[in-house]
Amino acid sequence: MATVTVGTARVHYDIQGSGSGPALLLVHGTGSGGAVINWGQTAPRFTADRRVITLDLSGADRTVDDGGPLTVETLAGQIIAVIEDAGTGPVDLLGFSMGAPLSAAVAALRPDLVERLVLVAGWAYTDGDEYLRNLFTLWQRLGEFDPAGFGRSVTMTGFSRGFLNAIGREGVEALIPNMPPTPGTLRHVALDLGVDIRGLLPRITAETLVIGGAQDATVPVQNSRELAAGIARSTYAEIDAGHVMFFEKEDEFVKAVTEFLRSPAS
Repeated sequence: MATVTVGTARVHYDIQGSGSGPALLLVHGTGSGGAVINWGQTAPRFTADRRVITLDLSGADRTVDDGGPLTVETLAGQIIAVIEDAGTGPVDLLGFSMGAPLSAAVAALRPDLVERLVLVAGWAYTDGDEYLRNLFTLWQRLGEFDPAGFGRSVTMTGFSRGFLNAIGREGVEALIPNMPPTPGTLRHVALDLGVDIRGLLPRITAETLVIGGAQDATVPVQNSRELAAGIARSTYAEIDAGHVMFFEKEDEFVKAVTEFLRSPAS
């Protein structure tokens, strides 16, 4: 485990693996911790031939700051600082959910630090998308007044109906506590409500893979399609799964990402 100080935040990050190729930095989505949020079972799938970096952004479990409001620029700055502090050179950068607009911002602002970009279940803007605005507003209210309801809402929208039925009641009940509405998580939700990176998309020069979840009820797949359309050097793929597709269909997700990262530059 390593740390880097960025403003008032002491950002924690980990490096696994020892490959010589570009490191892969995985940027988590909304949430304060847990194996699903922090890539616990997926990160090792990429370590055979590369180093894999995972980090805790402000609001997540191990990173401490002043507790103030978060912005895309603030968290993008933390990602940039981790890349520079890790000393691995330019990285392949993968962002999931909230991490997707953050990673896109990093690629736009610091193209020298990003070899290839992967955006998973992401979106470009919230204000003007009434579905996203209302969902994140609901999460805020549930987080404040009904924490148990918050966990059920996140689980219901985070996974496809088929997956939830396949794992059964016991499996679903085990997922519900995975993302409690901690103060850090609710800071992320407030940031989600303010996302707008449309002006940055034309500045992304890295080859980019955008992956949407065909059954995503958190960030509907149309948002991923719009992201891909706004990035010049993008390839688009869909996985028939819900929002947390790397948990539902891990093998398919790992295959799609690995094949893109290993493909010859165009």
